Amino acid sequence: MTKKMNKQLIKILISLFLVILSTILKLDHSIINNIFYIVAYIIVGYDIVIKAMKNIGRGKVFDENFLMTIATIGAFCIGEFPEAVAVMLFYQVGELFQSYAVDKSRKSISSLMDIRPDYANVYRKEEIERVDPDEVNIGEIILVKPGEKIPLDGIVIEGASMLNTQALTGESVPRRVRESNEVLNGCINNDGILKIKVTKKFEESTVAKILDLVENASSRKSKSENFISKFAKYYTPIVVIIAVFLAILPPLIIKDASFNDWLYRALSFLVVSCPCALVISIPLSFFGGIGASSKIGILIKGSNYLEALAHTELVVCDKTGTLTEGVFQVQKIESIGYSDEELLRYASYAENFSNHPISLSIKKAYGKEINEKLVTKTKEISGKGIFARVDKKEILVGNKKLMREYKIEVKESKEAGTIVYVAIDNKFAGTIIISDKIKEDSFKAMKEFRKNHVERVIMLTGDLDDISKNIAQKLKLDSYYAELLPQDKVEKVEKLMNQKSDRGKLLFIGDGINDAPVLAIADIGVAMGGVGSDAAIEAADVVIMTDEPSKVSSAIKISKKTMRIVRENILFAILVKVAILILSAFGIASMWAAVFADVGVSVIAILNALRILRIKNNQ
Repeated sequence: MTKKMNKQLIKILISLFLVILSTILKLDHSIINNIFYIVAYIIVGYDIVIKAMKNIGRGKVFDENFLMTIATIGAFCIGEFPEAVAVMLFYQVGELFQSYAVDKSRKSISSLMDIRPDYANVYRKEEIERVDPDEVNIGEIILVKPGEKIPLDGIVIEGASMLNTQALTGESVPRRVRESNEVLNGCINNDGILKIKVTKKFEESTVAKILDLVENASSRKSKSENFISKFAKYYTPIVVIIAVFLAILPPLIIKDASFNDWLYRALSFLVVSCPCALVISIPLSFFGGIGASSKIGILIKGSNYLEALAHTELVVCDKTGTLTEGVFQVQKIESIGYSDEELLRYASYAENFSNHPISLSIKKAYGKEINEKLVTKTKEISGKGIFARVDKKEILVGNKKLMREYKIEVKESKEAGTIVYVAIDNKFAGTIIISDKIKEDSFKAMKEFRKNHVERVIMLTGDLDDISKNIAQKLKLDSYYAELLPQDKVEKVEKLMNQKSDRGKLLFIGDGINDAPVLAIADIGVAMGGVGSDAAIEAADVVIMTDEPSKVSSAIKISKKTMRIVRENILFAILVKVAILILSAFGIASMWAAVFADVGVSVIAILNALRILRIKNNQ
């Protein structure tokens, strides 16, 4: 508990002790008894009365502080001392619950704030200087020791280590990094010593962007929050006017009506009318939803986007880097007359001097050291492939055009992807199929979308049609559009926006610079934050730090749970308040019932809102 909460609890306990003491002594209406109640009231209600007076001075009259003050002072005036103290006492109990709930939600979000590094060890003039991360420039070399946070984004140039990425991505499994690997600031270096070349200034780094997103998330209000703010603005003065009429008119109109009796009813009416349960619990529900999301590596830029996620009807996905890993890999080898390993070996030797992405993926799949002495001749044939003499054998590696040029008959592969044909000594030896691998998590994401009642899942990509068709079939997508330019993606999304219902939302998931325009025009733009471009992260409304598309489903689940709790709180608060308002007006409900209707409903609504934080990582 915070110091403020401890102080609040002590005030409540002292006040409660004085009330219990006066009850045990049973000195009804005696001076000593009343002094006990007045002292208890001052201890527990002093700050509320002061707030009410300050707000009146600022022109903000009709708030919960004003309602509590006028109702309790009125109760003292008609001799209802226990009720006056009870109103303040229970109101403070409600405030304590609210503080606890907000603190718990804030801790979920503030755990992200711990990722900001305090210093960076920089190599300058052959010495290591400890400086503020803001003072480090791009290109400088920093040293990160075991147990330290990586202070800036960069590339490892020396060393290897396991990184704890939990604060950044929500994932508990450490990640192995070595030379040439990219690292993000905010991760904790577990064991090895790393030398890192800085690639981004601190203000442009991943951590700086995350902190900015979290700090500004609460400034974007949802429709529900805006409705409650407007509701409270008009509702509060109306009930105050009704309470005034309730206190004055019946004693003047009804024969033998007691002024004290109707004043008591009016004061009870005022206490129960306070819209605290709605004003407190609804923003708290959204705050909790954003906190629960951030805990599992989902950053939602505002409660308006959290609310919109619950109405997701269409999900549109980019392919490369979103549904697939975005890296060319050898997926299959079909050899004839040679073993798969021999075919891959000859192809790797032939491609040894090429830096083409296809050549690199073949060499990576081979994974062994290449003896360059065995490669005696190489010739690159533009747009077709490579001819090489390897270990006294003539090797051809390339596309169908290359095979046709050398009059070599090939057996065509039915696999989807980039097909590399290999011939050895002018005889067809087999094919190597290279393609972008589908993320394992993408299959899980598709199942989760169906469970969340997403009507259609569509893929947009600039890749070839046959490759895109294969991925769409494997993932069981509703439809796909291939060979699109960035402007074509925008056009397709604009057309799809017209196909959804009035309440439905279109959600787009992307990661590249070319996805930024689409992320901006979609109802909800989701960026893959770990490998996503800066432009995509800036344009997006939601950022997935783990690059797992299934986390989008988790965000939808959290949104739906948040909205369900918001609706429960609104309905419960309004029904209870309306019932006790009517009972108070007719003198059936006492001020104790009014206190329950106000504080009790607030506490129940707050506890209900806290359920959002129970969402686990696997949800």
